Amino acid sequence: MIDTSLPLVELHRHLDGSVRLQTILDLARQHNLPLPSNDLEGLRPYVQVSGPTPGVMAFIARFEWQVGVMVDYTAVRRIAYENVEDAKREGIAYAELRFSPWFMAEPHQLDPARVVEAVVEGVQAGSRDFGVKVGLIGILSRTYGVEFAYKELAALLTQKDHILALDLAGDEAHFPAEWFRGHFRQAREVGWHVTVHAGEIAGPESIREAIHGLGAERIGHALSALQDPSLMDYMAEHRIGIESCLTSNVQTSCVESYAAHPLRSFLEKGLLATINTDDPGISGIDLHHEYEVAAPRAGLTPAQIHQAQRNALEVAFLTDEEKKLIKAKYTKS
Repeated sequence: MIDTSLPLVELHRHLDGSVRLQTILDLARQHNLPLPSNDLEGLRPYVQVSGPTPGVMAFIARFEWQVGVMVDYTAVRRIAYENVEDAKREGIAYAELRFSPWFMAEPHQLDPARVVEAVVEGVQAGSRDFGVKVGLIGILSRTYGVEFAYKELAALLTQKDHILALDLAGDEAHFPAEWFRGHFRQAREVGWHVTVHAGEIAGPESIREAIHGLGAERIGHALSALQDPSLMDYMAEHRIGIESCLTSNVQTSCVESYAAHPLRSFLEKGLLATINTDDPGISGIDLHHEYEVAAPRAGLTPAQIHQAQRNALEVAFLTDEEKKLIKAKYTKS
């Protein structure tokens, strides 16, 4: 279902949710870390989700094994580097990888600023070696609260020239976006773009706050937008992108099934909705699965799938010149 005449673009992929099973095993053995199993297939059911979970926070709990092996900055660099290699293997021409430095630093009391530095180094090396253009998006984990989010922002700002955008993720139900207006004001002041997880488990008011309060240019998930036709009209008029993650939304029980997912409705209404993986290391999928398996199950026609693919490059946090270069490079290859 992928249009091979177009570049393949991924806009919503968590670097810290994209750790290879083999890498988890390798790092655990290297650092004598306990695991529930010492072989790939035995470890898989502890790391990956095969069906619906009770909710978003239950899904996030699976990150335990992903971030649990981030024992030092060398491990962080390796994981970041492998993220780019995996994007290359999937045929991705441009990827935006997002990560929460505090979340990654916490299990082994690492310095969040040095985590950011290690991610930047790993991604830059991967981009050089594999020829994949990558943009980095810093995440504020709302679940830690407002004050810790300022510390996380400070860590990200130490590499401000290597960060493309700021995101807000975590427990949307209990940590509303309006608490983080000051953080995102700072992000906009340094020239970062803004994308926000919103409308995943909260209502359309969460999406409105992300747009009007935080300055979001794109929304991660945006499931509840379907409840508010005037909001969808606004998003279409103002070209607010939607980062849809089909399999993830089924696995977190945010939608009942692929068929119940609003992505098809978004596209029918002219919204700039896109197809993404979210956390492929936890979901056990890649971007091809989302295009070739999940999207048809969600009722998308081939034309709608191709439109979502075009939308991804259109709403990517790139300049018009960078988009032209990606198209030109892809056509030549």
